[in-house]
This record gives sequence, structure tokens and C-alpha cells, in this order.
Amino acid sequence: MQSEDRAAGEPESGCTYPPRTSRWKLIGPGLVAAATGVGAGDLVATLVAGSRFGYALLWAAVLGCVVKIALSEGAARYHLATESTIFEGWRSLGAWTSWYFGIYIVVWGFIYGATAMSATALPLAVLFPILPLPAWAIVAGVASFLFVALNRYETFERVMKVLVAVMFVVITGLAVLVAPRLGDVLGGLVPSLPEGSVFYTLGLIGGVGGTITTAAYGYWVNAKGWRGPAWIPMMRLDNAVAYVVTGTFVVAMLIVGAELLHSAQIALAAGDRGLLNLSDVLEDRFGQPIAIAFLVGFAATAMSSLFGVWHGVSLLFSDFVEHMRGQTERSERPERRWPFRTYLAWLTFPPMLLLFFDEPFLLVIIYGVVGAIFMPFLAVTLLLLLNSKRVPDQDRNGWLSNGVLAASALLFVVLCVQQIWSFLAA
Repeated sequence: MQSEDRAAGEPESGCTYPPRTSRWKLIGPGLVAAATGVGAGDLVATLVAGSRFGYALLWAAVLGCVVKIALSEGAARYHLATESTIFEGWRSLGAWTSWYFGIYIVVWGFIYGATAMSATALPLAVLFPILPLPAWAIVAGVASFLFVALNRYETFERVMKVLVAVMFVVITGLAVLVAPRLGDVLGGLVPSLPEGSVFYTLGLIGGVGGTITTAAYGYWVNAKGWRGPAWIPMMRLDNAVAYVVTGTFVVAMLIVGAELLHSAQIALAAGDRGLLNLSDVLEDRFGQPIAIAFLVGFAATAMSSLFGVWHGVSLLFSDFVEHMRGQTERSERPERRWPFRTYLAWLTFPPMLLLFFDEPFLLVIIYGVVGAIFMPFLAVTLLLLLNSKRVPDQDRNGWLSNGVLAASALLFVVLCVQQIWSFLAA
């Protein structure tokens, strides 16, 4: 979200900055962040919303992308304006932030590692039924570990762009194929709340497009080589383009749910397996080639989240460890340092135990509670940091940025209370 206090003009003197004609060629970190944030769970949430309420909640999906634009822009703007990191900003707010983040990132990584590997294995097991699901999950996790550990950011970004292209072409192609009614689609942009849709609405606004990976955007911006306030206009362009692509993708998935499932009153299985139900529906209506194309898009979506989390959250953990050890000098290649690779291994190997056993109840409760708190934590801390003296006057929040972040914080607090309540009441 562009700050009203700073015009998107020329960079400060003495700063290296690309000419305007080359800006489009530099777009990349935003696509990485957006693709990482949209995983199989987000596809299911959007698909279920479309299947239950048709186009009525389309406006919520679009608004969710606006919220993520504001959060991602704020996190990256803090990196560029202060030439530090978001974790350094959190530490400036008190020791409690380090305690919360440390607990969160360890527990989250253990549970999410198994979830992401399983989600990636689902389409692979259907496309290539030569291995059982747990084996495909292990293959996906090890492949992600090796890919992230052995490659530079530039290679990582190129591969992520390919995955984004595959998932975007497949899902938007499906949306065109099901022949949506334009009048109904446009009508869905008018805010409304059908009966029983309140928490689906909040989930679409708050859930689609990233959680902790929203905070990782600033690290990817730096990995791209963008340092200093002069890069803020480029970052805003990159971020906006990424979420336009994401918004289109999410709208396309909701259209598929509304046209294929809502009209036929078809219910989906719970969790990521609901996407396999959609594959069966597509095969019945359009034939096996279309169903296979969807499974390829499903695999690309899950894999982009897997690669993105393995890389981005490991960068966050590396920054956390280095600062807790008192090393404030930033490494040019954190991917080569032991904290990065330690967390990469933590995401990959211990969670494999959960692929064969039910998740421990207490761990699931802890994961749900600390995870629900993260997005309110991010929104509130960004509000504090981007209005503080740590940020130069011209790069602080304007009234619009403050308004969107404040509304986001309120939304995430409501979602947090609802999620914690549902976990404790289960």
C-alpha cells in the first residue's frame, strides 16, 4: 500500500536504481511471496466458499488480496526504509516479541512441514501411483530440502516463476472453460453476507495469500539485491503485480467452485483431499486430459508453497538466531550459514514422523493458538514500526496505510479469537 507521505518519484541521489524501462523485468520477489502464500489449503477454502455461496463472497477474496498487499508492502518497506530487517524491528518493541516468535517458528515449522509435504504428495500420488502417499510426501520434502540448500536465490526465483505460470494458466483456464456468467461474477463484487457465511468471509479476507511468508517478503526483496529507500517504488510495483496475479488466481478458483460445485450441490471432502474430488468432477464433465491438467496445476500450487516456505521461513529463522546470538552484521549469503540450514532440516526431517502417525493433540492445540496469533502480531507490530522514529519521515505510513493496517489488525484479532475458541472447544 503506497504511503501518501512519499511520492513514487525518483530515487535519492547516489543510489543505484533501474531505469523505468527495465522495472518490469525485475519483478520477482512479490511473485515468490504470493505463490508461497497460496497453497492447497487456500485453494480448498476458496473452492468451498464458491461451492456453498456461489459468487456472493467474491468481494471478500478480492479484499483479502488488498489486505495482503498492505501487509507485504509494509514489511518490505520497513526493510528498505531502515536498511534493517523486520525481526530487528520486532526486537525494538521488547523482548516479548523474540519469545513469541521463537516459540511460534519452531512449533509452526514442525506441524507445517508435515502438512506441506502431504499436500504436495496428494496430486503426485494420483498422477504417478507408483508410490504410496507417505513415500511421495518424503520425496517432496527431500527434493525441496536439496533444491533450496543447493541453489542461489536467482535460481529459486526462476523456478518459482515457472510454478506460478503453470498454476495461473491451469486455474484461469479452468475458470474460462466452465463459462462463468459475467453478470453473476460482477454481482459478487458487491459486499453481501449470506446466512452462515460470516466466518467463511473472514477466512477468505484473512487467510488467502500468506501468513508468516508475508513477513518473509522483505527478506526476498533484499535477496534480490534491493537495498535502501530508493527501491521502494520498485518494490511497490513488484508487490502490486504479484497480488493482481494472486487475486486473479483466487477469483478463478472461486468461479470454478461456483460453476462446477454450487450449481450441482456437490460437497467436497475435508482438507486438501477436496481438491481430488474436484479432479473427479472435472474428469466426469470435461474428460481425463482436463482432470490431469488440474492435478498438474494443483501440484504446482502445492510445490510453490513447499519451496517458498522452505526458503523464506528459513531466512526468517536465520535472522532470528543471528540476532539472538548478538550478531547484528547482516550476511550477504544467509543461505550458506548454519541457522538457515538447521531450520531447513527442521522443516523437512522431524515432521516426517507425523506422516505415519496422527498429530499429537497437545501439539495441534499449541500450533493452532500460536499460529492464530501471528497475523494480528504482524499487523499490529507493522502499525507500530511504520509510524515510529525508526522509519524516516518520508517513508512512514500515511492515513490510508494506517487505515488498512488497523482494519487488518482488527480482522485478524477476530479470526484469532474464533480460531482459538474452536481449538479449545474441540
